[in-house]
Amino acid sequence: MTAPMAVYGAALRRAARGDDAAMDLVDPDGTVVRPLDAGAWSGRLRPGDHRLIDRCADGTLDLGCGPGRLIEAIAATGRRALGVDISPQAVRYARRRGAPAIRGNLFGPLPGEGGWACAVLADGNIGIGGDPARLLARCHALIATAGSVLVEVDPPGSRTWSGHVALTGADRTSSTFAWAFVSADDITAVARDAALRLAGTWTEAGRWFAHLTP
Repeated sequence: MTAPMAVYGAALRRAARGDDAAMDLVDPDGTVVRPLDAGAWSGRLRPGDHRLIDRCADGTLDLGCGPGRLIEAIAATGRRALGVDISPQAVRYARRRGAPAIRGNLFGPLPGEGGWACAVLADGNIGIGGDPARLLARCHALIATAGSVLVEVDPPGSRTWSGHVALTGADRTSSTFAWAFVSADDITAVARDAALRLAGTWTEAGRWFAHLTP
């Protein structure tokens, strides 16, 4: 069975060539749960990125940074920043564009634990691991006492969900893995389980974000 990172890495390579880099998250029955596009993560900043970047502090950790568009832009302002991704292909592309990035599992040891001013979960990365409360608790452990967590969430009225999915792209389907979605309606309760509180939300270009603090 193909590993999810193999399907994801292949999509990033297609995006780098300028080819179609579409993928889908599918449930165990093969029903599409959510369409994805590695090309949107690989190019220039997406609509909605700018206000997110403006809110990132000096000392920002981008968790699941992918090919590095956000972390490159944050670092370009002179703010200290670091991207983390488990995909070796993503980290290679991030570094190629000059973004500071390391390969790592965000649940494993990371540099500067407990001292980051800001942790970012964008592009659906609140789903990593399939347990958003556990993920936010990990973010809480990574930031300083006065730090913040900036999270992209699904629009109000959408469904909060967790379960197992597979990644499909270019006629390849990965093995299943745990994933989740969190609606803006439910982020307060999920954050509370991680000892975080909702400090505010904002929306831009059809995307929704939450600002969480300890």
